[in-house]
Amino acid sequence: MPAETTSVWPAAVEMLNAGGRSPFVLTCEHASRHIPTDYQGLGLPEAEISRHIGWDIGAAAVTRRLSALLDAPAFLSNYSRLLIDLNRPLGAESSIPILSEITVIPGNQDLDAAERALRADRMFHPFHTAVTAHLDERARCGRPALILAIHSFTPVFKGVERPWHAGVLFSHSRDWGAAMVERLGEDGLNIAANQPYVIDRTEDYTIPIHGQDRGLPALLIEIRQDLIGEAAGAEEWAERLARAV
Repeated sequence: MPAETTSVWPAAVEMLNAGGRSPFVLTCEHASRHIPTDYQGLGLPEAEISRHIGWDIGAAAVTRRLSALLDAPAFLSNYSRLLIDLNRPLGAESSIPILSEITVIPGNQDLDAAERALRADRMFHPFHTAVTAHLDERARCGRPALILAIHSFTPVFKGVERPWHAGVLFSHSRDWGAAMVERLGEDGLNIAANQPYVIDRTEDYTIPIHGQDRGLPALLIEIRQDLIGEAAGAEEWAERLARAV
């Protein structure tokens, strides 16, 4: 699969189903692997950008289908996480990675403040401003909002196999998180709480900022990428998540 390295500068966020009636609001911060040719692939071959370090494989397809199944609004990123990670606080070391897993990112080395600000202004702020505006409007109208962030993880990380089919990550929404682990595990799948990561305000953005700080229920769903890399698997997991919620 070729990496998306065209010169096009799309909008930072794609919003689906803005008028959806569901109480759920979906986000997909790592939906795209797009890198404008201005950045010359950040010095990486296409094979690197196309794998998990460039985006969350299958997450966009799951989000799109889940949006339709739930009649829920969804926000999807339009740029690679290698340019700037929309689920990391600005200023965190992982915000603009110089190393992803074991891959050095040449185009991210020794960036000046102007380039960091440019990426934040073009990609990070517009995405989260759109989410904020939507949640503000729901609050004004008295409509509930439950946030589901959709991600995927690689089956092997730095040589270590990850046995889980999916993980449910949560901070303040412990009851909902535990219920989702139980429901998703009813099919005999290996579903873990707070694996393969944990929510940490210093390393995460969507759940702490849009969820916890607003007092809104919020979960991050991590699905193993080999299960959703093809259309049939993405469809299956979208339906599974729709039943679970």
